[in-house]
Amino acid sequence: MEAAIRFEHVNYSINHLHILKNLSGIFPKGKITTLVGPSGAGKSTVFRLCNGLRSANTGKIFIHGKLITDYHPVDLRRNVGLALQSAPMIDGTVLENLQLPLQLQGKKLPESEAKHLLQLVGLDNSFLHHHANDLSGGQRQKVSIARTLVNRPKILLLDEITSALDRVSQQDIENLILRIKEKFGTTILWITHNLQQALDVGDYTWVMMNGELVESGKTSLLESPTDDRVREFVKGDGTN
Repeated sequence: MEAAIRFEHVNYSINHLHILKNLSGIFPKGKITTLVGPSGAGKSTVFRLCNGLRSANTGKIFIHGKLITDYHPVDLRRNVGLALQSAPMIDGTVLENLQLPLQLQGKKLPESEAKHLLQLVGLDNSFLHHHANDLSGGQRQKVSIARTLVNRPKILLLDEITSALDRVSQQDIENLILRIKEKFGTTILWITHNLQQALDVGDYTWVMMNGELVESGKTSLLESPTDDRVREFVKGDGTN
């Protein structure tokens, strides 16, 4: 199995708090890997290490076979996009929000490309000149994902992006992410507290607890875990 991202004995501490402990594992290329586990397990820290917002204290992280420390930070973040639960927007139109990633690079996003991105995430072109504050939660999340796609990242990190949405909007976003994976062959890492969602969208799963990777493999492992701690976690419906 080809790895898009590989962790080798990664440790991360801050203020004497050991957050990630000797973490080793892979995220398969072109697949959706769901990260599940109790709050405080270290899942979001994994994301921050993957796009260079944090640096490991010890161990190695490889992105497409290349040491993460060998990437220029700008190149790394073009390759590894991040979408958050809060879908933060600048105060302006949808177009101004979509233009932001290229503006930061001193470039301009053509309006035709902005329209293409909206179509890709299932929004009508008329949304382009809507104010971001007028969007529903599901629409904001779609615009956030479209903005992340401006740089055509090879890896997409999704941190609880549907947890604040209603069931219909959640399914809409799930279908969108599946389409992005199929269309672009994007490697997707998806943190979710919803174990049914993990089963619905995941090809592969990491179960993390207390800064450790407890179990990993095909997502079906959630239906028959081998580790007692994972079995207990799944029995509690992932909420403990």
